[in-house]
Amino acid sequence: MMAATAVGRVRAGMRRSLALWQMPWLPLVMVAAAAVAVASEQQVPLVLWSSDRDLWAPAADTHEGHITSDMQLSTYLDPALELGPRNVLLFLQDKLSIEDFTAYGGVFGNKQDSAFSNLENALDLAPSSLVLPAVDWYAVSTLTTYLQEKLGASPLHVDLATLRELKLNASLPALLLIRLPYTASSGLMAPKEVLTGNDEVIGQVLSVLKSEDVPYTAALTAVRPPRVARDVALVAGGLGRQLLQRQSASPMVFSPVSYNDTAPRILFWAQNFSVAYRDHWKDLTSLTFGDEDRLNLTGSFWNESVARLVLTYEQLFGTTVTFRFILANRFYPVSARHWFTLERLEIHSNGSVAYFNASQVTGPSIYSFHCEYVSSLNKNGNLLVPGTQPSLWQMTFQDFQIQAFNVTGEQFSYASDCAGFFSPGIWMGLLTSLFMLFIFTYGLHMILSLKTMDRFDDHKGPTIALTQIV
Repeated sequence: MMAATAVGRVRAGMRRSLALWQMPWLPLVMVAAAAVAVASEQQVPLVLWSSDRDLWAPAADTHEGHITSDMQLSTYLDPALELGPRNVLLFLQDKLSIEDFTAYGGVFGNKQDSAFSNLENALDLAPSSLVLPAVDWYAVSTLTTYLQEKLGASPLHVDLATLRELKLNASLPALLLIRLPYTASSGLMAPKEVLTGNDEVIGQVLSVLKSEDVPYTAALTAVRPPRVARDVALVAGGLGRQLLQRQSASPMVFSPVSYNDTAPRILFWAQNFSVAYRDHWKDLTSLTFGDEDRLNLTGSFWNESVARLVLTYEQLFGTTVTFRFILANRFYPVSARHWFTLERLEIHSNGSVAYFNASQVTGPSIYSFHCEYVSSLNKNGNLLVPGTQPSLWQMTFQDFQIQAFNVTGEQFSYASDCAGFFSPGIWMGLLTSLFMLFIFTYGLHMILSLKTMDRFDDHKGPTIALTQIV
């Protein structure tokens, strides 16, 4: 998950005797950014520090451009969780990259303009710290679950108000999640202003813990990289841009819809969400995933057996339309585990209700469900079966994923995919192989059936006489 790029130099530069501007961790991040310019699109940075001493030894066998995997990350985290404080703070920013540190960290001599002053001060004063500029995104996505299992404590989403009311105990484990949103594409605030605001939150949280004299271990990372990976075909011919070549824009990646009561309960995401009424299609992707503050989830409900996600849209097809995803969680003795099922998907508009049977959307309740297409169209698999035929409504979800039970944080669990083992390509390959094997077997059989001649003409016998016809 985290790139341990020259961690020995990082730790050496973070001695308390050095001035803040002499700390080498930000220049180190800049070097790592240049070394992994292309690969960094699938990694996020991770910064660790603790109030205890000697929790992390200098990393061995590391180099510029090194990407920390999930196994390597566990070797860094295990000592801190076993020997260090039992109170763990996890600062989760929406998006973060090593380029943010190089661009807004004041690494070019303008330290007074740094957007990470509180973070730098915390690292300077911390007895133990570790900076991993590039961590595998998969490792970061499972970090919350990993910490929960190691600490034996459920994650608690807190803010400054609730943190002041908490009475933390040094002997009891606690996993506190603090969300630091950062959406560079929002256009409402400049990235530096958002990063500075997030840094202020970090400083205030640490001040509360310091005032209460609570030992802690803290980590700062991101939920996902700031952009998706480029198409390999675009860089196959080299990394340099040709003259007058236009760089293709990266597709926008939205956050999943999250329904919370005391904690995140239901997660829903799709790359494309389109609905049609009387064959008139509307794309609801940006309205659903692009603006969480304006999304209306009124009517959503959750308990351990039933979950209901309600999405309401104003002025859709000239009226208010509500979509209800109704899921059930049941225990099946045959498999000895709980399974969830999307019982139906309802569309409410103008006092009428249209529903789709979605019982094929199912999986173990500890997993999420993922499918390339969940649609009412035959060409896309027809996983949504209309309750009445013909239906005035049509729906299509591309890259669909949903989870309504055993949600940890705001990240999907391992996905149970709808794709069967034998895809059309595999079937064609099997049939072609069987046909070629049949031809080979038939030819071999014909060759083995050949027999040598056991009778020949006797040259001593009478010759054949041919009568000449005149």
